[in-house]
Amino acid sequence: MSLSTLYKRALVRYPVLVQSVQSGLLMGAGDVIAQGFIERKDWKSFDGMRAFKFFGIGFCVGGPGLRKWYGVLDRHIGSAGSSKAVATVKKVALDQLIFAPVFLGTLIGTIGLLQGHNMVEIKQKLRHEYTDILMTNYYIWPWVQLANFYLVPLNYQVLLVQSVAVFWNTYLSWKTNQSEGSGKVGPVKSVSHEALPAPGEESVAT
Repeated sequence: MSLSTLYKRALVRYPVLVQSVQSGLLMGAGDVIAQGFIERKDWKSFDGMRAFKFFGIGFCVGGPGLRKWYGVLDRHIGSAGSSKAVATVKKVALDQLIFAPVFLGTLIGTIGLLQGHNMVEIKQKLRHEYTDILMTNYYIWPWVQLANFYLVPLNYQVLLVQSVAVFWNTYLSWKTNQSEGSGKVGPVKSVSHEALPAPGEESVAT
């Protein structure tokens, strides 16, 4: 039996678990890329705990949250028939206007807690970074989600989103480092809807 067949069977039988694992792996990969290729760290200075925490956020928050949300959209709006294009637009609108802002706030709080920040520091993170990162999200993710909801079956939608988020995470890590180097950003680091920052100089996935 091929790995592809095993994956498909596991995805049907354990959709949330499988997508949580793949979300964690892909988010962890984004952090590894950021540390190795953007921050130019060698293996001696590589922060393994940072990558592990990045994986943990994807496994515990990103994967389950996205899969459950996409299931809600699929049940209540549908995905087939003559009105498929209209249903897709509705899904993207709900995803970007309701889920993205809430999910982003949840990720900021989760990451802040893992970094050891108190509530005052987490509120600072929200105040300084939330709007800017959410607006950046709107340049990219609506287009990804249009293709995702229109072309991709429900069980593979999280995989597509988190595959794109590997590059999104890498970009946001670079952006955070640039901002800190120029002194334009205060003591708060940034995160995003589809991308997750890890401790140190880090950031985040719709």
